[in-house]
Amino acid sequence: PIRPKLRYAHQGGQNPPIIVIHGNSLDSVPDAYRRYLESWFRERFGLLGTPLRIEFRSGANPYAPRD
Repeated sequence: PIRPKLRYAHQGGQNPPIIVIHGNSLDSVPDAYRRYLESWFRERFGLLGTPLRIEFRSGANPYAPRD
């Protein structure tokens, strides 16, 4: 199994607040960890009661064979 690697996060939008997290193998991030990240960002930035969206973006694998 390939372990997901979270590289960095940044603000993607303001209304509703969007946090974009970049990394590799993000399809295998468990739902429990996604909920943990959402609650951590809510608490850290004081977004209690505000809808928060978290987007995961993976880059293309430069070593993947091309079709």
